[in-house]
Amino acid sequence: MLPGWKSIEFKPKFEERYKALLGEDYDIFRKYSLAWLRKCIRVNTLKISVKELVNRLEKDWTLEPVPWCKEGFWIKGERTDIGNLIEHSLGYIYVQEAASMIPPVVLCPQPGEVVLDMCAAPGSKASQIAQYMENKGVLIANDVSGKRLAPLGINLQRCGVSNTIITLMQGWRFKGFEFDKILVDAPCSGTGTIRKSLRTIRDWNPNSVFAVAGQQRRLIEIAFENLKKGGVLVYSTCTLEPDENEAVISWLLDKYSNAKLEDIEMEIKRGPAVFAFEGKMFNPEVKKCLRIYPQDNDTEGFFVAKIRKI
Repeated sequence: MLPGWKSIEFKPKFEERYKALLGEDYDIFRKYSLAWLRKCIRVNTLKISVKELVNRLEKDWTLEPVPWCKEGFWIKGERTDIGNLIEHSLGYIYVQEAASMIPPVVLCPQPGEVVLDMCAAPGSKASQIAQYMENKGVLIANDVSGKRLAPLGINLQRCGVSNTIITLMQGWRFKGFEFDKILVDAPCSGTGTIRKSLRTIRDWNPNSVFAVAGQQRRLIEIAFENLKKGGVLVYSTCTLEPDENEAVISWLLDKYSNAKLEDIEMEIKRGPAVFAFEGKMFNPEVKKCLRIYPQDNDTEGFFVAKIRKI
């Protein structure tokens, strides 16, 4: 557990909201949210094979495979400064939380496709997408923040990514383009990441949730409009707020008759989708979304939806 975890207080409104969401599972959610997060790496197959990387590390490190990502491993050893490993400097590995690897796996980009990562910085998912594309085709890695583009560029360069164009612009500027696949890893309230940053529970307030949900609807709509017919859009967040997850997907499905939600088949424990919250009813198709609580797999909390344009 995190130091002083018993004395850490959640805001009364947060507790009220999440007890309504989780019911009897609230206490275990709180426990896992205040526990250490396991270190995890992803092997960058643009530079080294999974087998070669495992052979390099297994003498000094215990590696446990991540079931839903064949390149992912939880890593444990005497050292904790994984970012200082020579393998990290060489771009052989990317230090990345296990749940964060899910959206690119669901997106399943292929060599030769034209792909957009709309909110790409600092580059964990963009570099993962590029390795699945085998540096073939075109990946547009976009972000709205100039400060965030620096680590994005550095990480892509370190990983040997060569098929990517980095752009700096608001998501709504993507008009008239056609992409085979799009990832919208949307900015969010981050309530699935409390165990990584206690600042999340200090900053949380319901008004910010409603404000960011409006931005998320705008981003997912622009992304869907720029998707080719038959193309795939993956929407993901690291929050557990229904207003930022199922509500956003329900809104898109109700607005676009050619948006089809697809099942996410994956070897992973998951929580039930939310069909109604605080008097709001959501499209029943949201049952196909992937909702993960920290206690489900001892990871961050995450939400992922896969949408096809038919």
